Amino acid sequence: MSIEFLTDVLEGGRKPSVAAVDGIALGGGLEIAMACHSRLSTSGAQLGLPELQLGIIPGLGGTQRLPRLIGLSKAIELMLTSKPIQGKEAYALGLVDAIVSPNDLIKTARCWAIEIAEFRRPWIKSLHKNDRIESLKEAREILNFARTQAQKQAGNLEHPQVCIDVIEEGIVAGPRAGLLKEANASWTLQFSPTSKSLVHAFFAQRATTKVPGITDLGLSPRNAGKVGILGGGLMGSGIATALILSNYCVILKEVNENFLQAGMNRVKANLQSRVKKGAMSKESFERTFSLLSGVLDYEQFRDVDMVIEAVIEKVDLKQQIFADLEKYCPSHCIFASNTSTIDLNLIGEKTNSQNRIVGAHFFSPAHIMPLLEIVRTHNTSPQVVIDLLAVGKKIHKTPIVVGNCTGFAVNRMFFPYTQSALLLVDHGLDVYKIDSAIVKFGMPMGPFRLADLVGFGVIVATGMQYLQSYPDRCYNSALMKLMLEDKRTGESTRKGFYIYDDKRKATPDPNIRKYIEKSRNMAGVKPDPQIMKFSEKDIVEMIFLPVVNEACRVLDEGIAVKASDLDVAAIMGMGFPAYRGGVMFWADSLGPKNIFTRLEEWTKIYGNFFKPCSYLAERAARGVPLSAPVSQASSRL
Repeated sequence: MSIEFLTDVLEGGRKPSVAAVDGIALGGGLEIAMACHSRLSTSGAQLGLPELQLGIIPGLGGTQRLPRLIGLSKAIELMLTSKPIQGKEAYALGLVDAIVSPNDLIKTARCWAIEIAEFRRPWIKSLHKNDRIESLKEAREILNFARTQAQKQAGNLEHPQVCIDVIEEGIVAGPRAGLLKEANASWTLQFSPTSKSLVHAFFAQRATTKVPGITDLGLSPRNAGKVGILGGGLMGSGIATALILSNYCVILKEVNENFLQAGMNRVKANLQSRVKKGAMSKESFERTFSLLSGVLDYEQFRDVDMVIEAVIEKVDLKQQIFADLEKYCPSHCIFASNTSTIDLNLIGEKTNSQNRIVGAHFFSPAHIMPLLEIVRTHNTSPQVVIDLLAVGKKIHKTPIVVGNCTGFAVNRMFFPYTQSALLLVDHGLDVYKIDSAIVKFGMPMGPFRLADLVGFGVIVATGMQYLQSYPDRCYNSALMKLMLEDKRTGESTRKGFYIYDDKRKATPDPNIRKYIEKSRNMAGVKPDPQIMKFSEKDIVEMIFLPVVNEACRVLDEGIAVKASDLDVAAIMGMGFPAYRGGVMFWADSLGPKNIFTRLEEWTKIYGNFFKPCSYLAERAARGVPLSAPVSQASSRL
């Protein structure tokens, strides 16, 4: 549909048009509705212009009509955030003219059209409506503020600024000039690398629930109404919060009354935070929290449909828990572990129910982070995976189904991330220069700020597991161990690679130099003049190309069946910038041959940590994209 048709035929026609909106009117659907002379909506309809999520801007007049219908500030907010609104809010803003019940919607729309034709209702062409537009001076202040905010929040992105420029054109030079600029900009942006990356990420996210050999078996998910959670710490309480927010009955078990009360309070605090932000009413808070109960034994686990274990990462403890669960839980009950690295076969070693053991790896904070890594062993029943996929959908998580190994897909793929940063520091590069380069690349924080947040104890412990499982390609730096010995554990103690004030604001700490010097001496390395001259691009590649290399191994071994799943995992689990498409999509933009060459060079200088895997070497030699389907690997799924 062309902009000329909407403007000259629909909006400029001699017969009135009334849009009847029910269900979803996003993007082009809303733009067509805005070109009509009136709009009616049901209260639950979804309306919005989400094009910026795909690296483009509205291309059918949305940038010109929305500000004229609801005002400049709110229109810019809805476009830049891609946030949809419901019919009730759309009516309050002036985007729709009335709220009508679904049964009466079409009949009422016809009546409105007749009344407009008979001049009993106003015949409004939204493109030429000016009463909601501020004065030119005020409009420019709003637009300049929007530019500043967009630069702060998305400094690497061009299309938010283009969108603001197009809106301004319509206000300064008139709506027809704005439409022309919108059409040209929309056409150009759809071919940009950013748009291609975001479109890839959009479809990749929707493909994660299609798992060969599992979702194509015709199985239907069983109902899981009651869920037990073991451990009320940060992860357990977050998982409990996510479940009760989606109307699951949850039993939280702890080892003593103090721990149990602390876990219940964490869940309560998570919900109260939503109340403070206006995302939940007090009545809804009371009803939701009532779905949670706390226990100190397994007696109430006799009728649960699923148990999620979220205790500390100790193999013997987890083994004992799963053996105990077998004695109390019904035979259909799913046994899920939230472990982030431990092999599930090891966890289930002492049970006779290995067909119902599955990994349910949430990311912290569990009630906020959108990714759920579902880990299947050779013994896990496909029915269990189908059930967990359904749970993930209900609690609004994006699931990826992966095979079983140390670190599974996400953490295994990213274990070189911190290790390569430590290698760079041992060889002379500044900690804060590394973090700065990675943040400018688009990550929410650099590897050292992330290490402070996670805690050195956790990183050192998981690092030992990777060292045991993948000894040929681990960089075993002593830096964090030395800092741990001096009781610097990260943000929790307000001292890590950064120091933290009462408001948790991070400040670089020159005192870490002494630990770096000692770590270098222990490693027997000296500052490398070549590394110390690295550009930000060099730093980004030396941090992320080992991640790409490990992701190739994950694909080659069949731990993940699609490269796009790893892209989604990187974006949603680790904060990799969506506008780069994910780790594998970004890697293909560099080219396998280029990546192989860089890794080979670094291997000769710095050792096997950088050694390209056979999958990468073979793809580089053949010129095949790293994300091309794996046909030769026998999947562990």
